[in-house]
Parts: sequence; structure tokens; C-alpha cells
Amino acid sequence: MLRRHASGFRALLMLADAALALVLLVALSRTRFGEDWLEVWRPLLEVPILAALVFATTWVIILWLSGLYRPRARWSIRSEAIAIAKATVVMGLITGTVLFAIRLPDVSRLFLILLFPSQWLLTLATRVVLRWGFERLRARGYNARYVLVVGSGPRAQAFARKLEDHRELGLRVSGFVDDEPFDIPRPWRYLGSTETIETLLQSEVVDEVAICLPFSQWDRMNAIAHLCEEQGKIVRIPIDVLDRAFSHGRMEDLDGTPVYSLVSGPDRMVALVLKRVIDLTVALVGLIILSPVLAAIAVAIRIVDGPPVLFRQTRVGLHGRRFEVLKFRTMVLDAEDRLSELMTHSEVRGAAFKMTKDPRVTHFGRFLRRASMDELPQLWNVLRGQMSLVGPRPALPREVDVYDLWHRRRLSMKPGITGLWQVSARRSPDFDDWAELDLSYIDRWSLLLDLKILARTLPAALEGR
Repeated sequence: MLRRHASGFRALLMLADAALALVLLVALSRTRFGEDWLEVWRPLLEVPILAALVFATTWVIILWLSGLYRPRARWSIRSEAIAIAKATVVMGLITGTVLFAIRLPDVSRLFLILLFPSQWLLTLATRVVLRWGFERLRARGYNARYVLVVGSGPRAQAFARKLEDHRELGLRVSGFVDDEPFDIPRPWRYLGSTETIETLLQSEVVDEVAICLPFSQWDRMNAIAHLCEEQGKIVRIPIDVLDRAFSHGRMEDLDGTPVYSLVSGPDRMVALVLKRVIDLTVALVGLIILSPVLAAIAVAIRIVDGPPVLFRQTRVGLHGRRFEVLKFRTMVLDAEDRLSELMTHSEVRGAAFKMTKDPRVTHFGRFLRRASMDELPQLWNVLRGQMSLVGPRPALPREVDVYDLWHRRRLSMKPGITGLWQVSARRSPDFDDWAELDLSYIDRWSLLLDLKILARTLPAALEGR
């Protein structure tokens, strides 16, 4: 299975299995022995909670060794129930052996009779519910990733069908490109020849590219793969025999089809899931704690500069997704209309516009910008999943339209409220310097790097940098 997309679901299953095993053990103990259940266990086990944690961890390990975290092409409730039942028998045998080895004859047999069938039933129910929930979310397009398929023949269509059959991966085929298109069934679309790929990568939301051309077009495949890598796209190449080496990549599997994947940018799925958890936690807590400050700023803007309080602007996010970024209004009402007359005064060489003494900024807005407080509403964008706390700054559509090819790799990671260039080169007059720092961040990304940037952001904001 494609590792990048299966890892998140696997990590969620492992966490759910461990947590529920722990909860079940405690709940059954309370039910069987009452509120003093800890006192019942203490003469038998010196640290009952530690023993419960070991039990939960052992259960996850047994499920892992039984292959129950490995995505399967033909999943069914019946096959899952049988596999979990086998794992439960193994868990029961291990538990019985341990209890006998450490001489615990007084353990309630009724408790053990209740524990293992309940463990089997709860684990099965959890997996059914999680799969159902994931499929419902994916069917509604939540967090979907879009794949452009290069090629349109039977092989390309078969691969596209496999992608969409595995709904838990959240992959959707955005369309096909081919110089000699085959008949493409609805609702799939033919988007043009292979010559239009560069244009399509800029005009369509494309997260990944699957190259399914005939082997006779290996040279063409190499050029397309290089073009997609330059823009930070993940490249998938389904092949039976790999007789041509690319710059880097790895072999994966999709329902029995070998796939060679060229992955640009961060691909540590578990770490990316943790990044999202941190984003959600900090954004939610930040909005709650800062709500009095947000309210005070909103009231001040309304009194001093009048409504509206918030400024909404379309920005370009991950792989071209457009969204409305939120900021406190710091400019006069006709600021957008006056931009064209100020473009020649931009202090930045390149795609971005920046002017230190922008005449459109209000007096109170200048104070908010100096303290970076105008950015605080973007915590809502983070909460909605449109932005992250740390990442490349979200660009304006007009800026993206004039990007050089290498600039577009900035769009291969979710934009952030702060980033490496904000704390390193905010005074640089060259957009290329900003872009190079963003690409350096993408290539070097780790949770530790995010934490370092966040730690440097607050002092930079307080110092007005």
C-alpha cells in the first residue's frame, strides 16, 4: 500500500487499540471488583496501572505481528473478525502463561472470561466504525488529495480505478493527460496532451502525478517526472519491472501493483500527523486564551477605523488550493483598488509586494503590524486545516501566476502563520531569498525545526521584526 497515505490510518488504529485495551481492562476491573478495584489488584500486582499499560502495549504488538495494521486489498468484516479472534487467542495464552509464571492463582476466572471476548468485540467494532468514518469523510471530499494520471490507456485506467477503490487513502483522480487519448469513462476527464502538464500543474489542484505511459516512452517519463519533482509533486510510477533508475525513490505496492514513488518534501507521515495535532491544539487553546485580546483589538479597530474589523483575502495554499485568509484590518477600505499605483514602489524584487511605509496602512494598523497582532485571526485558518502554525507564507494568486518554475515548490507544503524567512530574512529585498529559505524549510522539515521557528517567532514579533 502507498505508505504515505496508509501510515496515518495505521497510527490511528494503533492508538485506538491501545487506548481501548487500557480502558476495557480498567472498566471491567471496576465492574467486577467495585470502586476498590486497585486494592484488589495491588496484592497480586505491585503497580496495577503499569501492568495495564503493559497489557495494552502487548495487545498492539500482537495485532501488529498478526498483520492487522497492514492494509489489505480485500478487507471484509468476516476476515477481520477471524484475524482478531486469532490474535485474541494468542493474547489469552500469553496472559495465562504470565499469570502462571508469576504465581497469581487468585485472579478471577470470571474476569478473564469477560475480558478476552470483550477485547475481541471492542477491537472489531472500533475498526469497523473507523473505516466507516474514514470512508464517509473521504466520500465527502474531506482532506482529499488529487492525482493527475499521465496516460489514458487500459493500464492507466486500471491504476486509477485501484486508487479510487481504496477510499481510505483519500485519493481522487483529477483527470488524464495523453497525446493519444483512449475513451475515458465518466466522471473522469481528459485534460489535454502531455505538453499541457506544466500548465495543468499551475491551473488545477494536483497533489500527486501517476505516470502510466507505455515502456516505449521511458524518456518522456523521465522528463515528466523531473518537471513534477521541480514543483514538489509526489510522482507515482506503476511498473512491473523497473529497468531504469531515477534520481531517488522507493518501491511500494498498490493492491499487487508495484509502484515506484518519487517523493519530494516531507514524507514522515506520523510526524506530519503529530504536526497537525500540534496545530489543532495550539490553535484551539490560543483562540480560547487570546479571546479577550482578540475582542479588544476588534473593538479598537471598529472605534478607531470603523468596520469591517476583519480583512479577508484569497490566498493559494497546498498544491494550489485557494482559501480565504483572515487578518485584522490594518488598511483603508479602498486599499486593494490603490495597489496598482503603488506597485512601482515595492521594496521586494520578484513576485511579492512589500512597502515599509505603505500609505494605505492606518495609524492603528501600523501598531498591529509592528507587533504582528494582525495575524492572530489566522489561528482560525489553522483550526480549519487551511494553514499550519509553521510553513511558507500563503501567496496571493497574482504572485503565483508569475512564479518561476522552482518557486512553485513552495506550494508543496501547507502554508504557515510563521516560517523560516520570517525569523531569518524578513528584511531581505529579494523574493528569491525568501523562496530559497522556504524550500530549505521544506527539505529540512522536522517537528524540532518547527519548534525552533516558533521559539524564535515571539521575540521577532515583540522586537517588531
